[in-house]
Amino acid sequence: MNNGTEKGTREGVTVSLENPFTAAPVETDPAGRYEATLRRGAELREKPLMAAGSRNRLRQHLKGRMTVWERIRYLADDTPHVLYQNWGPNLDGASLVTAIMSVNGRDVAVYGHDFTVRAGSMDATNGKKLARLFELAAKRRIPVVGLNDSAGAYIPAGVGGLDGYADAFTALRKISGIVPSIMCMFGFNAGGGSYLPRQGSFLIQPKETFFGLTGPGVVKSVLGEDITPDELGGPMVHSQTGVTDFVVEDEVAALRKVKELLRYLPDSNQSLAPYRETSDPIDRRTVDVDILLKKAFNSPTGFNTPFDISIMIQQLCDHGDFLETQADRARNTVTALGRMGGNVVGFVANNSAVASGQIDIDAAYKNARFIRFCNLYNIPVIFLEDTTGFLPGREQEHRGIVQAGRAMLDAIVDLRTPRFLVLVRNAFGGAYASYNNYATGADFVVALPTTRVAVMGPAGVEYVYKDELKKIRANRDARIQTESEARVAQGLSVTEASKEAALAVDALIKAEEASLAQRYEQEIMNPDEALSLGSISEIVMPADLRHVLARQMAFCLRHYQPGPMQSVQREFH
Repeated sequence: MNNGTEKGTREGVTVSLENPFTAAPVETDPAGRYEATLRRGAELREKPLMAAGSRNRLRQHLKGRMTVWERIRYLADDTPHVLYQNWGPNLDGASLVTAIMSVNGRDVAVYGHDFTVRAGSMDATNGKKLARLFELAAKRRIPVVGLNDSAGAYIPAGVGGLDGYADAFTALRKISGIVPSIMCMFGFNAGGGSYLPRQGSFLIQPKETFFGLTGPGVVKSVLGEDITPDELGGPMVHSQTGVTDFVVEDEVAALRKVKELLRYLPDSNQSLAPYRETSDPIDRRTVDVDILLKKAFNSPTGFNTPFDISIMIQQLCDHGDFLETQADRARNTVTALGRMGGNVVGFVANNSAVASGQIDIDAAYKNARFIRFCNLYNIPVIFLEDTTGFLPGREQEHRGIVQAGRAMLDAIVDLRTPRFLVLVRNAFGGAYASYNNYATGADFVVALPTTRVAVMGPAGVEYVYKDELKKIRANRDARIQTESEARVAQGLSVTEASKEAALAVDALIKAEEASLAQRYEQEIMNPDEALSLGSISEIVMPADLRHVLARQMAFCLRHYQPGPMQSVQREFH
């Protein structure tokens, strides 16, 4: 029986797996102009991230460096807001990124050179981008962070590259003193790529990096001198001259240092540095300071025993945390930022562990620069004095110690923020007169019982007791003659008697001189006269030092109104 099905199949009817109930697709028209415009906008937004290409990114990683985008991502709390991309037909501005982003919960203006594009070089567009970023930071009162990784001006741009640097130089200088800036040096930087970041407040340089006026190749061609990049402009060079403030191990450590430093800096010159709640009570007794001084001064060298002043700073700060600046330069002085009772405080301290804490040229300039920064940004300063004076000698005079000392003195006199002085031990001569006493404007001066204040140190005994010393030394020959005759009478030969008599008299004279020196220390080298004249407010016991300073600092800050400097700007040398 045939119902016709077989015949239908043979006649070419096909079997389909498609669902006959599925709606037929609707054909759409090609994208309109609006959609094309959106796609172009999206491409431009992604272009900064894709401009380098995978090959250039790999080359950057093989050098041990991050790309600018990796640095930004590490630094930022969240996705940054990238500004001023300015993509032209020739990738104008492609080698520099500017952004506003959050770091530690604070708004920060950030720029970074993209070394994977044109070696991070500067052209006219980049200069204008940087200038606008700096102007925005000053207007909104937010700090600036620079991630520098540039070969300098873009040579094909001609004078435009130089104009770009001039725009950036000028803008950064104009915001100096309005908002603080932190600069990181990555890779190999030369020319304008070195000048611009050093205009900032602080400069951080990782190891295995270089920056300088010119590279080793130019030095070789001009002077015929063979020199490595590290010897010419490496971190060990710049940290000794004060060009670099912090030397760190690598790029990650540099970015961490940025975050650490920001915790101590205000947003601008119109605010105080951020207050941080602390569980370290302000009345914590600084017993370790007492132990330090006890061990030092009870040693065989007595009050001439050197010790590291940073131990005292550690004891004064909340939880012992502080951040030292220019730690490799002029170790005879210590400059640092710390907190007491949650308030940020700057420390300037003579370090007797190095060169008796004497103030030389490098120490004076190091102090002056730090003090001026604190003055601009409303940071109070505590001075810890323990110095035998300014370093004398031919080398210092020929290099201008008087000028350097004047720079430090000017900075101290101009200081407007709350400022304290702690006399730890030695405070002699011009070093005392120029080191933040009441006459130069200090708000609070205290002394430890170990203080020795005098016009001169132990050498002053030669002037105060010159008549007594002259008499002691003038009678030497007569005393030797008397002692020699006595020994001859006891049966010694003339030669032996004379020798023994000379030794005995010299020992007696030395003992009498030591007695006068001790008398000089007891009568002159002490805080008594300074206390009676009001040059010192009070004697503080070592274990009570933190409590006294933190309490007085809190009082001063309660009555301090932060703001930009309003006084006459005096000459600076």
